[in-house]
Amino acid sequence: MPTPRGSFAIVGPQVPANELVKIPGADRAVVDEAKVRDYLLSPEHRVGSAKARFFAQLGFERRNWTTLRDELQGFAGRDAHDGGATRFGQKYVVPGTIQGPTGRITPLIAVWIVLSGEDFPRFVTAYPGAKS
Repeated sequence: MPTPRGSFAIVGPQVPANELVKIPGADRAVVDEAKVRDYLLSPEHRVGSAKARFFAQLGFERRNWTTLRDELQGFAGRDAHDGGATRFGQKYVVPGTIQGPTGRITPLIAVWIVLSGEDFPRFVTAYPGAKS
């Protein structure tokens, strides 16, 4: 059935919220440079500054943004929770831990989306996870 012009098709399987899934196309996951360097690691960003402080405590900085990008990329291949379908595509929420350049390890949540019409995930955001 064709999608009406201006609307979005929903992609991805619908699974129970507590069931873990693999993100489709995880081996081709995209983590945008600007999202990492100019958002997650930017102390000046209006919304991202708190995240920049969190990542700075782990030793991640703008000058070594590729280190954080590589760590985040690894989250795409981990078990994920269904984050729900949106008008843009299927979201996935990946809990785990991250180790920063300082050696400190802490819980982290990474969010991914497989956009409608695509078959690989794009990084959306990351934030501190709950400490156990």
